[in-house]
Amino acid sequence: MTGKTEPFWRAKRLDEMTREEWESLCDGCAKCCLVKLEDEDTGEIEYTDIACQLLDAETCRCSDYPNRSVRVPDCVTLTAENLEDIDWMPPSCAYRLVKEGKDLPWWHPLVSGEYEAVRLAGMSVYGRFLHEDEADMEDLEARIVDWPMMPPE
Repeated sequence: MTGKTEPFWRAKRLDEMTREEWESLCDGCAKCCLVKLEDEDTGEIEYTDIACQLLDAETCRCSDYPNRSVRVPDCVTLTAENLEDIDWMPPSCAYRLVKEGKDLPWWHPLVSGEYEAVRLAGMSVYGRFLHEDEADMEDLEARIVDWPMMPPE
């Protein structure tokens, strides 16, 4: 009988993961890099199709990840400790899924073995956004989109 080892995201809590494991949970969808609007009355969060200036349009990764919080002061560095307080992560986010006790979807690179699966599954921002410097930031309400809130399959 061969023993099958559970993948780390099923076997460990978020706060037990190594830095490498933590970073590998990010599927590269870049939905968290989109500008979000919060309704002051209801607290509801809506996503726009406007992305952070540091988002690389080809890779959907931060072009200056080590310095992102310095260059973009409102960039949130996600941690196991602050994840509980962040309610705007999309339903497909691996950090949110693991926190909620759910498994990763088939297209996640840790499951599929392919980084491109996120894009092929239509779960990435690839080809769907403008950078902040290309958009009219005075009319963000006109840029609200619902596709970032698509749940994983």
